[in-house]
Amino acid sequence: MPVSPDMAEGLAAAVSKLYEQAELALIAKVTAALAEGLDSPLWTELKLHAIGHLRTAIENIITALQANASHAIHHAVAEAYNRGSQAAVVELGALAVTAPAVPGGTHAVDRLAAALVRETGPAHTRMLRQGLDVYRQVVAEASSAPLLGATTRRDAAARALSKFADTGVTGFVDRSGRAWNLTSYVEMATRSALGRAAVEAHTERLGAAGIDLVIVSDAPEECPRCKPWEGKILRRSGPDGPDTVEMEHATEDDEMVEVAVAGSLPEARAAGLMHPNCRHSISIYLPGVTRPRPKPPSRATYEQTQTQRYLERQVRTWKRKQAAAVGVKDAQAARARVRAYQARIRELVDETGLPRKSRREQIDTPARPATAEQPARAVRQAVR
Repeated sequence: MPVSPDMAEGLAAAVSKLYEQAELALIAKVTAALAEGLDSPLWTELKLHAIGHLRTAIENIITALQANASHAIHHAVAEAYNRGSQAAVVELGALAVTAPAVPGGTHAVDRLAAALVRETGPAHTRMLRQGLDVYRQVVAEASSAPLLGATTRRDAAARALSKFADTGVTGFVDRSGRAWNLTSYVEMATRSALGRAAVEAHTERLGAAGIDLVIVSDAPEECPRCKPWEGKILRRSGPDGPDTVEMEHATEDDEMVEVAVAGSLPEARAAGLMHPNCRHSISIYLPGVTRPRPKPPSRATYEQTQTQRYLERQVRTWKRKQAAAVGVKDAQAARARVRAYQARIRELVDETGLPRKSRREQIDTPARPATAEQPARAVRQAVR
């Protein structure tokens, strides 16, 4: 069966969920620490002296995250690699070709998992630094308010914390220079790594069976980066660049056919093919036999699919702001924005026929009070 980055979508969600939980726990820890004793005239002094306790609390969150994420990443990479390998077995089996075992699979999984752990590693340092920076910023802004009454201090703290909840932990930049927040960056990096694991396992299995060429599917709602490669024949490995090669017919002895090869799979992937969220797949190409499959009908334009992704991000953003709201009024306002963006998603899917992926609109809250269970409730109780 063809292999595609979509094979790993659910696996990546399991990893990014851990980081989303940790981010929400961090926001709630900072919020609760600032809200404690907010009415006291000694609040500023108390907060400055308590920063060490907050540092310890954040470090505990990060320690738990590191242990859980390392295990989850290795499991996800192993499963993605296995799915890619099994996809090749199914494809080869349909052609009555025995799929030989590929040595070094465990090493490949360890290598890919270690690379992803290294890529997500800076997130942990960034969480500690930004959590403490936001804490100090809120103390400074609340303390320098024109009036020292509780309401003014609360307003100043609420504004700063709302901004923190809006953006989450930020400062992550990918190779193309695009900025991400913590959860989105981890999900992007994980989906990319798991898609790479599935494709690598698939092509290695094909290579062991003597298959050198693959063909790219023709997918609907394609992005501009992938479109040039649709329906193209690629070398599984080897030199880049287009070429015309003469190969023996897959089923007819002594019959030669010319095959127009567009380039190599690594070349196409470097140009953007099989990126996270890519709808394309690759499958075996047999000279003289394989014919491109007809393109499925498009449900929407590429721009409309990107609009849906934007609306999903806005839903998650306002759910985070609702979770970290200081007071019922702010929480209700955030909830209203969530509902407004969800209504726009419903309108879009009704208009286009795009599937609604509710998981992309969800945020996952931690399950224990020690890591800020139900952040919105914990914060409201702390400021009462």
